[in-house]
Amino acid sequence: MNPDFQQFINVMGYQSVPVGFMVLFALLAVWSIIWKGIALWTAARNGSKPWFVVLLVVNTVGILEILYIFYFSKRKSTKIKQ
Repeated sequence: MNPDFQQFINVMGYQSVPVGFMVLFALLAVWSIIWKGIALWTAARNGSKPWFVVLLVVNTVGILEILYIFYFSKRKSTKIKQ
C-alpha cells in the first residue's frame, strides 16, 4: 500500500473501523440509493417538484423515500364516465 495513503488512513483514524461496520455501511448506502432512485423517479413521473427536491436533498436512509412511494404518492384514480 502507498505509504502516504497509509499515513492518511492512520491520521483519519480509519485503521480501527471493523470490517463488519464497513460492510454494514456499504449495504446501507446501497439500500438508500435504491429507494432514493425509485422515489425520485416516482416524484418526477407524478410531476411533484416539491417532493422531488425534498427527496433529492434530504437523506433519511430510505425512510422518507419509502413513505413517499407507498403513502404520499398515491395517484388519484381516473374513472371514465360511461
